[in-house]
Amino acid sequence: MADAPDPGGRPDGAGPADHGAWLLTVPNLITLARLCAVPAAVWLMLRHRLDIAFLVFVGAGISDAVDGWLARVWNARSAVGALLDPIADKALLVSVYVTLAAIGVLPDWLAILVVFRDLLIVGGVITLWMLGMPARIRPLMVSKANTFAQIALAALALLLAGFDLSAPWLLEGMIVVVAVTTLASGAAYVVQAARLTAGGGA
Repeated sequence: MADAPDPGGRPDGAGPADHGAWLLTVPNLITLARLCAVPAAVWLMLRHRLDIAFLVFVGAGISDAVDGWLARVWNARSAVGALLDPIADKALLVSVYVTLAAIGVLPDWLAILVVFRDLLIVGGVITLWMLGMPARIRPLMVSKANTFAQIALAALALLLAGFDLSAPWLLEGMIVVVAVTTLASGAAYVVQAARLTAGGGA
């Protein structure tokens, strides 16, 4: 989900596109369903049904892979999908961390750290935009590693708490990994933004 489609044609190249229908592509509908899973997952966790919340979280992860694959195979990439996809992913991940912290499954300081990192990045992009500089913030390897670690920890915490399993060393180890990669990722984005500012957006 990256480039906007040609406004003059359908994704399969068969003829003129209906702009209203283009918004309702299968990949976009899957992404919207994942976004709708956020309140459901939060409600389940607050009701201490972490077993079902785990299944919802895993299903959301599978849907993320499926909608991206379909968008590539069907050439159904769109600006709407490119916007909704990261919003749905981040909304689910942040909501899971905040809720798990609220019910005592994950440490509250970790949830605060995860949310602060995202706010820092969004705030940096908005600041660069207000300064009239293009926000060419590219995903970094450390950021990708951090996202993977955050997903793995969220799934692990839901699995252990939801099915009454015990793996304290694994859980604590993953908490440390997420904390370290979150700090490193946030610092890397700050450095990248500083370079863009110093270079005048070049």
